[in-house]
Amino acid sequence: MPTARDIMTSDVTCVNEQDDLRTAARQMARLGVGALPIRGDDNRLTGMLTDRDIVVKVLAEGRDPAMVTAGELAQGEAVTIDADDDAAEVLRTMGRHRVRRLPVVDGQDLVGIVAVADVARALPEGAVGDLIEAISERTL
Repeated sequence: MPTARDIMTSDVTCVNEQDDLRTAARQMARLGVGALPIRGDDNRLTGMLTDRDIVVKVLAEGRDPAMVTAGELAQGEAVTIDADDDAAEVLRTMGRHRVRRLPVVDGQDLVGIVAVADVARALPEGAVGDLIEAISERTL
């Protein structure tokens, strides 16, 4: 079975904790991505920033994205997967935490991201369908 390292995208761009959300949004647009890992001053992963976070937690509340930092939206410890964990663990972790993008770490170092698209390319259709169902379920 492939590992997270086998299916991840290794070219990862981060946003710094102190970067404002206008800068982060421009970076997302330039890269054509919907999420960026948030990196602290010590270069460690502190969270994930999504385009939805910017819309729901900043714009919808009437806040100025130039006045809010990425670090303000980092919520506790980021859900990650170890680079050598197998694909079954990737699926379990994504499903359990209902995330579409999962940072891949080797020790303390961010080495990649596994997105649903990566899973879809690497794993059988049934496993992908189960994952989509798990992360799309609404909790009542």
